[in-house]
Amino acid sequence: MLFNSIEFLIFLPIVFFAYWLFFSKKEDRRNIFLIAVSYLFYGWWDWRFLFLIIVSSFLDFYIGKNINKTENPSKRKLLLLLSICFNIGMLGVLKYFNFFIAEFIAFSNLFGLNVNEITIKIILPVGISFYTFQTLSYSIDIYKKKIKHTDNIFAFLAFVSFFPQLVAGPIERAKSLLPQFSQKKEMNYPLMSDGFRQILWGFFKKVVIADNLAPNVNYIFDNYETLPASMLFIGILFFAFQIYADFSGYSDIAIGTAKLFGFNLMTNFATPYFSRNIREFWYRWHISLSTWFRDYVYIPLGGSKVNKFRQAFNIIVTFTISGLWHGANLTFVIWGALNGLYYLPSIVLKSKKHKNIVAYNKIFPSIKELFQMMFTFLIVLITWVFFRAETLTDAFRYILNMLNISNFGNVFKEIYLMTRNLDYIHVVVITIALPVMILLEWLQRHKKHTFDIGNYNSVSRWTSYIILTTIIILFGNFSNNEFIYFQF
Repeated sequence: MLFNSIEFLIFLPIVFFAYWLFFSKKEDRRNIFLIAVSYLFYGWWDWRFLFLIIVSSFLDFYIGKNINKTENPSKRKLLLLLSICFNIGMLGVLKYFNFFIAEFIAFSNLFGLNVNEITIKIILPVGISFYTFQTLSYSIDIYKKKIKHTDNIFAFLAFVSFFPQLVAGPIERAKSLLPQFSQKKEMNYPLMSDGFRQILWGFFKKVVIADNLAPNVNYIFDNYETLPASMLFIGILFFAFQIYADFSGYSDIAIGTAKLFGFNLMTNFATPYFSRNIREFWYRWHISLSTWFRDYVYIPLGGSKVNKFRQAFNIIVTFTISGLWHGANLTFVIWGALNGLYYLPSIVLKSKKHKNIVAYNKIFPSIKELFQMMFTFLIVLITWVFFRAETLTDAFRYILNMLNISNFGNVFKEIYLMTRNLDYIHVVVITIALPVMILLEWLQRHKKHTFDIGNYNSVSRWTSYIILTTIIILFGNFSNNEFIYFQF
């Protein structure tokens, strides 16, 4: 079920009122209800997908329970290996089987070997990359004795399948989310109203910004060989904001929806395009995934507690695997590896982590900060070409054509010509709504989310709600466009 669908707009209020009226008081009853509605939400795409999430949930529940019960090192490792093999194996077969077969055949052909192609038609289950990582981290954390297992099967099943974050995250850790399913739940008006605001802002980013930028991005990438370099730059610029508005919009809706039911999910985006270096960018972009790879790939490889050469190797491997996680295509592998290469200078030069926001307690950044943000944003744009392109050939050609100064043309003229051929809604979004989103995110960058206006007076708040809702209704694209990260 899509957040931006009529079905969800009917589903959410029914579930909300039923939850608080009939199920919120008793823990098991509440969790059983959440499991049922989460399975309904997930099975709306294809009920057959439910089999995998149920099997994965029960397997890791019992593996975690048995790891916790024994102190035998060999038995603990064997149980953990079973969890890893099942989850990664299931993900590998469903997501990467055809990719690796195709690459093996291509490699064999280089040596004149004739290998018959073997492919199987697989429908990739929505959200499998997210919930497998969530259950896998549970088993690993129990093995490392960071957490204890739960005996409550209903709490665990609800933790894995919790519908707001089931399909595209945030990828929650058992340490922070699982205990919330055993806590007493009472209606918390401030939390719920903040959730409503975050949902509203998420819808604005998704249906107004992302979905109205998408047709322009698709047109430019589909015709990049015949368009001037200036249009290609505009295309990747639009895609940068499309993917940000799309994915952070999903996260806002997910986090806001969880608040309506009394749950707190982790922040997944923290104004990443205002980062001063690539290290800060990955501290602020898809936080739940980047911290997952840090904790379960980078640190086990040795992390930073090794020599600089090995640390560089660990970073490249971690980012490359992260790229492969995004999809069975070499473009994602290169995207990940390129981000890893970008990251290396921060280790050599010992760049700041910049956990504080840019221009703290100031309206404008310093000249130095402005150039740092511009440079970071520009190099991120290059990586987005690989992320968006269909093939490596397309990606390299797109970049070469974009850097062709002789074919650059007049940017403002190209924008004018483009807007002449656009629907008025797209023109309004590009010229007004997108700049307004960027401005508001800058002004609210110190808040937990951009529409965090709980400290405003009631008149200002309700005026803001009405204005934003009106903009969504008038300029939103309600074509039930899937979120970009559903394919991952």
